[in-house]
Parts: sequence; structure tokens; C-alpha cells
Amino acid sequence: MPNSFVGSAAQPVSREQVAQLVGERCLESHYRGQRVLVIIPDSTRTAPVGLVFKALHEHLSGWTKQLDIMIALGTHQPMSEEAICERIEVTMEERNGRYRDVQFFNHEWDNPESLREIGTISKTQLDELTDGRFSMDIPVEINRRLYDYDRIIILGPVFPHEVVGFSGGNKYLFPGVSGPQLLNFFHWLAAVISNPKIIGHKWTAVRKVIDYAGGLVDLPKQAFCMVVHNGELGGIFEGTPESAWADAADCSRDLHITYKSKPFHSILSCAPRMYDELWVGGKCMYKLEPVLADGGELIIYAPHIREVSLTHGERICKVGYHCRDYFLAQWDRFRNEPWGVLAHSTHVYGQGTFENGVETPRARVTLATGLSPEQCRQLNLGYRDPATIEFAEFANRESEGILLVPKAGEQLFQLEEPPSWARPDTK
Repeated sequence: MPNSFVGSAAQPVSREQVAQLVGERCLESHYRGQRVLVIIPDSTRTAPVGLVFKALHEHLSGWTKQLDIMIALGTHQPMSEEAICERIEVTMEERNGRYRDVQFFNHEWDNPESLREIGTISKTQLDELTDGRFSMDIPVEINRRLYDYDRIIILGPVFPHEVVGFSGGNKYLFPGVSGPQLLNFFHWLAAVISNPKIIGHKWTAVRKVIDYAGGLVDLPKQAFCMVVHNGELGGIFEGTPESAWADAADCSRDLHITYKSKPFHSILSCAPRMYDELWVGGKCMYKLEPVLADGGELIIYAPHIREVSLTHGERICKVGYHCRDYFLAQWDRFRNEPWGVLAHSTHVYGQGTFENGVETPRARVTLATGLSPEQCRQLNLGYRDPATIEFAEFANRESEGILLVPKAGEQLFQLEEPPSWARPDTK
């Protein structure tokens, strides 16, 4: 029985192939009479989630005792019933008919009553997992609803990712449906290592931590990892969260990384509307930082973004956007801030130095969004009126060191010969 299908540019993975994979890999003996929870991403991830969920429902609903959905929000905003229906590509009429028995749950990362502690990563274990960077005990919490079920299916896409290297797999558990302590920790771990040394690299210290935590979830788990290419399903991989992710990450590396021979001094990075706040719109910087030249400027173009973050905005506005060394040099001042917020700050700001009280960015980040000049100054980022952006100034000028990315945030750009600050290392 195949455990994957990989398409091509001319022929993406078909609906029939998805149904075949689900039919052959979800055995009746494993699912009859079982309560099953399907964990899926929110709307900030591009993927045909509905295509695979419908195949799962068609195949399993006659056997299972219950088949429900949980949205792996991490710290993102909860989704409405209508938005979840859109995510799984069903109409409200279908929701009230064929899918009426499917319960929808939003993860609640900030509600202690919704969480269950399932173990601890000891300081000795953490020291080993992080290659000696950190030594501390971290409790591992996860949404307690998982333990109302007999089996878990993880369903989501794999892309290059600034925190873990490649998204997917156990990342849909941590931070997808986890508590804040581990979430904040491994985001800061990634920031200490830095985005360019993490993103697009498979076996990172953060992935080791996430997979270790995933092993503490003592429920049968099955994953369907998707790789999306040009809006179509380029590949789908089934297995454990670890094995399916590993195969999907290899496919993502082939499809989602664009290599350039030289860096660009000017980049216009356009955010799609699914990034509705700077918290997620920052991906327009993460995916392009490796090809941004020293002293260059990256403009995040997103007139629709008018919020820094509904969840974290107050903290971010207090802290501002800064380089990693700014925080490390003043750790006593910032150590009690949420580490996930500090990590986001450094990822958007990019590389830089902090010496003798002076912060110097490697390159500049400018916002051409719905945020005001005053807000941008408070955030320590540049401002440009989005109405003044002329796309003709950026289009078809790569030979001049100018790059236009019309839909940024999922495709990673790297240099064929990356500088030392963008090469992964052991520490």
C-alpha cells in the first residue's frame, strides 16, 4: 500500500488519489468504534484541508463513534463556525446536514482550565536537545480535550518555517494545541539560533524539542502531511507525525525554496489577505531575510493590515521590534516578557548588533500597511504610505538588485552561496 502520492506541475495529486490513500491507510480495525479528533490548521496556512478531511469523513464516519475537528491555533485568534466551514470547504447547508455530528473546537492556549500537563522536559534532557543552549525544566501542557478521544489524526501542510525549520508534523501539537510555557520557550530558542540558521533546515534543535514533546502525547497518532505547490496539492504523505513530516519536509524543500545567486538591496514583499495582522504578516520578512543584502530595505506591503496583534499587540508595542542581541544584552530587563513575543520581535526586525547602547540593524524593515507613522515609530520599524508604492518600480528589476514578491510568506528565498550568518551550525 502506498503511503504517499507526489504530483507534478502538470498533474497535481488528484481527489481520487487522496481517497485511495485514506482508504488504504485508515484501517477499519483501527477505527471502528473509536472517538477520533482531527487536528487542522487555521486559515493562515494555504492547503486543501477540505479535500482530505472530506475523504477522511467519507471513509471513517460509518465506523467511528465520533469524528471531530480541533483548530490548531497556537496563539492565533479563534475561528467562527462559518470560518471553520470555509476552512474545510463545506457550506452551512452541508454543515447542518452531512457534517452535523462533527464538533468544532478552537484551541484555548491561554485558558489554564483547557490544558493538561502530560510531563516535563528536564533540564538534562533540554540541555541535550538544544545542544547545550538551555538547561531548565519545562512542563509540557496540551489541550485536555485530546484525552476525550481514542485516536488523533493530524492534517496540515508543510512549509519552510522560521521557528522550527519546516512546519507540520508534531508542530500541530506544539504549539498548535499546547500550553504557553513550552510554546514561549521554543520560539525563543529559535530566535537565539536566528531565523536564517533555522528556516528551511530540517533537523533543528527546535524540531528535536517538539518531537520529544510529541512523544509524551500517549495516544495513537496518524498524520497526513500536505505539500502545496502553485495552489495545488503537490504531495501528500501518511505515517506517524515524525515519518510523514520527514518525507513532506523533503518534498517542501524541493518545491518551496527559490535560490538566488545574489542578494537584493530592495525587496517589496506583498502580504496576502490571509495574513490579517503583523503577527502573521511578519512571514513576509522571515521568508526573504536570507536574500536581503546588508544595508538593504525590505518593505512589507499590506494595506489591509491594521493590527499588530489582537492577542499580543499590547506587549509588542511595549517592547518594540529589535534584534536578538538587543534583548540578550539587557536580559534582566526583558526576561519576564513573554519569550514568544521577544522571538517574534527579533524575527521581524532581523539580524543586527547592540554595542555600547546602540542598536544597528543589518538591514531595514519598512511597513507599508494600515499602521500609522506614529505606530511604526513606536514599533521601531520604518514607515511608508502604501498609496505611494508603485509596483513598476520593483517589477522585473532583479538584475538591478530589486525584487518584487507578489505573494510572500510561504515560498522561502535563499542564496545559492549563503553567508556565514545564514548557515546552520551546531550551536
